[in-house]
Amino acid sequence: MNIKTIGILGAGAMGGGIAQLAAQRGFKVILGDVDVKFVDRAIAKMEKLMARSVEKGKITAEEKDAALARITKTDKTEDFASVDFFIEVVVEDFAVKTAALKKIDEILRPEVVMSSNTSSMSITGLGAATKRPERFIGTHFFNPAPVMRLCEIIRGAATSDETYAVAAELAAALGKTPVEVKKDTPGFIVNRCMIPQFAEAIRLVDEGVATPEDVDTAVKLGLNYPMGPFELMDRTGIDIALMTMDYLYTETGRELWKAPHALKSMIRAGKLGDKTGAGWYAKEKKA
Repeated sequence: MNIKTIGILGAGAMGGGIAQLAAQRGFKVILGDVDVKFVDRAIAKMEKLMARSVEKGKITAEEKDAALARITKTDKTEDFASVDFFIEVVVEDFAVKTAALKKIDEILRPEVVMSSNTSSMSITGLGAATKRPERFIGTHFFNPAPVMRLCEIIRGAATSDETYAVAAELAAALGKTPVEVKKDTPGFIVNRCMIPQFAEAIRLVDEGVATPEDVDTAVKLGLNYPMGPFELMDRTGIDIALMTMDYLYTETGRELWKAPHALKSMIRAGKLGDKTGAGWYAKEKKA
């Protein structure tokens, strides 16, 4: 593997997390977004998280400073021309993703692998928006990216074996365990298992069977999960849960993936989870 610089488009929670991970693993990173203020916000969050790691003795102050120095921020598409691997991490909207991928595809060198961090969308469809579908793949990291150990590597219909090998090797170099998703199925592996659990947990609360707190406690103690479904929805974003459910339901028509009305009501009320300070639980808004 001859990857030294990773390009990441999208400086939200996931994009910033992947950028931090890559920089701490010794890669140069070009982190971009539509406005550099979003990149500044992501870097400020990284600084805060790494400062805590320094306080706990997990890394040194020198290692923190060196990692941050490896990150270049940008709001210009052309700045990705020098990257050796590209990861798209923009909002979970197919039209937004394909528009971004088309622009970046024109900038990258022909041999560079492009990937998407989508949690559920068709890698075949996203890859078809580029001129390199054989060098397009899904690299689904999990939140928080510096901590979670899994990376789903998803093949599109045209993805080559060489592209898969490059992506899996990079995931391993980033300290992740890569799992191959051999068929481009909506939701891949984890979300196909997780999203029906989210929907059923919400229905239990709607039916008055239990509170969110008791559902979370039951799942953690009964299934040995580290987090309950309501805690996890708050952490990852209630809006993301709805977008994923809607996409899976549209693609498959399966009732088990149909979003409960209560989820839509939460979003209409502006309760998106940790990022807004209110979701299934009330929390202080995170920086």
